[in-house]
Amino acid sequence: MKNYLDNLPKDIDKLINLASRVARKQGVRAYLVGGVVRDLILGVDNFDLDIVIEGDGLAFGSELARKVTGRLVTHPRFGTATLMISNKIKLDIATCRSEIYQEPGSLPLVSAGALQDDLARRDFTINTLAIDLMPDRFGSLIDFYHGKRDLKLKFVRILHNLSFIDDPTRILRAVRFEQRLGFRIEPHTLRLLKESAKANMLRCVSPHRLRDEIILMLREPEVIRCILRMKQLVGFNFIHPHIKLDRSNLDYLRAVKREINWFYNNFPKGRELDVWLMYFVGIVSNLNANQVDRICKRFGFRKGEIKRIISYYKFSRQKVKCISKKDISPSQIYRILEPLSFETILLIKAKYKNRFLDSHIKNFFEYYNGARVYISGRDLTQIGLRPSPDFRKILTRLLYLQLDGKINSRQEALEWISRFC
Repeated sequence: MKNYLDNLPKDIDKLINLASRVARKQGVRAYLVGGVVRDLILGVDNFDLDIVIEGDGLAFGSELARKVTGRLVTHPRFGTATLMISNKIKLDIATCRSEIYQEPGSLPLVSAGALQDDLARRDFTINTLAIDLMPDRFGSLIDFYHGKRDLKLKFVRILHNLSFIDDPTRILRAVRFEQRLGFRIEPHTLRLLKESAKANMLRCVSPHRLRDEIILMLREPEVIRCILRMKQLVGFNFIHPHIKLDRSNLDYLRAVKREINWFYNNFPKGRELDVWLMYFVGIVSNLNANQVDRICKRFGFRKGEIKRIISYYKFSRQKVKCISKKDISPSQIYRILEPLSFETILLIKAKYKNRFLDSHIKNFFEYYNGARVYISGRDLTQIGLRPSPDFRKILTRLLYLQLDGKINSRQEALEWISRFC
């Protein structure tokens, strides 16, 4: 494994070597574990690092943080910490733990343990690999559960027969890893997954934990394949019993993906979209607004997320008809689209196939969104108007005139005010 570590970017290699020196100084053993080790073997970039410590993980994290430029967030209750080195590099630090599940779907009881105990807590063999960071064995691969073999076989395999019973969210994770890596769920694992799904084990999990796993799945690069695989193996009854992923819904999900790609290709400097939210709407698109609102509240979505989701359902047919007209003015386009989030606008674009609607939405993103009037409230007071709620109305009216090309300069704006105000 030393050869794999040699291929790391210099800043990550420097961090790992520093972690090794800190562990030696403190007399604890440190290991690089989990997904980063898996991805090193597969040749995939992964800048989310996990180190586990046989000893005091919090003390190790504090000492390491003093030697680097970064921000340390500790979680003493769980013996874990997160060190943010940059926008790209995140290091999670944990004390080795063992765990016991008292009942299906519940959070486990956790206690201190050794490395093998900690790796036994993990979901699949391919995520149990570890690299020793101590100088005497630096770079040595530790593989208690034959994870490297399963990487070669391209298998997603659980560690024991009760894995999906202990934590049914592993059902969603199995699908995620299978589709992300282009692997197969190992046959015995697949049989146990189907049995757990048939027994409705996902309903034993708290809605908030399910929400987090759903969001992770809907952020996957191969999200459509994940959704199709979930439909095949499990379905989405655990979200709502009336979800129907028929051809129409799947076509809409594919249209959503095209619109996301269209946005990023045309507006590469635009803001980052919450793509998971858009795919979630695609999954529940056959339900009505009240049903979706109840789902969102049960899963504990944030108010802003619920607002964006429900605004898609409340976008009226009348507005669709209006924005699909050839001769609608820029100010009308702005008035219809400006109150909506980018996600909602793209969901509408994906649903209604109309070349004029497409063109108007493109113009909104390119020209109208973020438009500013030539003058401000200060200008209004300087020409003698008394501050009042009417200022907003005046400036809004000026903006509409600008968008429609009827006012084209600051001077023209001032002249319009002197005539009509």
